[in-house]
Amino acid sequence: MSSVRSRQIRSFATALSPSHSIYISNSTNPYFNLTLEDWLFRHKPPRDPLLLIYRDRPCIVIGRNQNPWKEVNMRASKETGVPFIRRRSGGGAVYHDLGNTNFSIHLPRTFFDRHATAQVVLRAVRSLGVDANVNDRNDICVGKDKISRVQHVSGSAYKIVNNRAYHHGTMLISTRLDMLGDLLHSNKDTMETKGVASVRSPVRNLQQFNPSVNHEKFVDATVSAFREEYGINEQICTVDENEENLNIEYIRHGMAELPACIHASWDWAYGQTPEFTHEITLPFEWSTLTAKIHSRHGIILSCTLTTSDAVDDALKQKLITLSARLEQQRYGFVDEASLGSDILEDSEIRVVWHWLKGEMDS
Repeated sequence: MSSVRSRQIRSFATALSPSHSIYISNSTNPYFNLTLEDWLFRHKPPRDPLLLIYRDRPCIVIGRNQNPWKEVNMRASKETGVPFIRRRSGGGAVYHDLGNTNFSIHLPRTFFDRHATAQVVLRAVRSLGVDANVNDRNDICVGKDKISRVQHVSGSAYKIVNNRAYHHGTMLISTRLDMLGDLLHSNKDTMETKGVASVRSPVRNLQQFNPSVNHEKFVDATVSAFREEYGINEQICTVDENEENLNIEYIRHGMAELPACIHASWDWAYGQTPEFTHEITLPFEWSTLTAKIHSRHGIILSCTLTTSDAVDDALKQKLITLSARLEQQRYGFVDEASLGSDILEDSEIRVVWHWLKGEMDS
């Protein structure tokens, strides 16, 4: 990008300021790192290129317009204690751990080219002795001919706001691919959603192609490729998750928004979920029951319970009551007490409720 002016070498810096061009976070807190990325994106002078590199402790990160129940194995997430986080950019769901290194390249919108930024990272990977390529989605892959099976080592997403844009992505170096597979395998096959679906691809680690590759080598290679591409000569600014940085108002508020909990941040984690319908069926002793749950922004708008056979009027009425009381509840977070002991004391309805709850929670 020859028209972007070169920068003079600066002394090594640790203070968090948007005036630098190369940042490496020492934190492994995904809530801090994702908020740091957004803070830099919104505060860096628009004309200047920027590189941010960081790693996160284990977490699942879904796209801005995705359905967490469709993308994440919620049961595995709860059992392993690995949280999911909704990021502020689009794209698909990814798994982060310390074997995965994340990169984020920010540019003026007028110079932003997804393929060009992918090429910067590709040059870094090739310099590490891995014969990689960029596919038509600007993901970095290994295996380019019709015989070889293409293996993804990196996935990407993008964000454009006003006169600024960024391309960020993951680089699988030595990540737990078994955890990745388990956590990103949802069993909601009968859920129809208007959200963006992840594109599932076979993945491998860079170390499977070159065992000597590690986080530090990838960082050095990426910084070198970034400097060469954009004429950046200044040194690296390292960022710590310290009291000074945590007291920056934008970062403090941004971190509070991200966690996927039922309290303060539910609106962001779940309430941003696009409209969806979840239809499930299970045979009971008295009939086969089909439940069709319609939700928007994580709120149950309706839950239609239909039996395949005629049931007695008392059970039919209790099913109607259960359906009505599920309306306006949070999908996956239904307040059981609000359903009423008058119907949950019925053994048949209680079994139905436990089935519905298990399907929503899984």
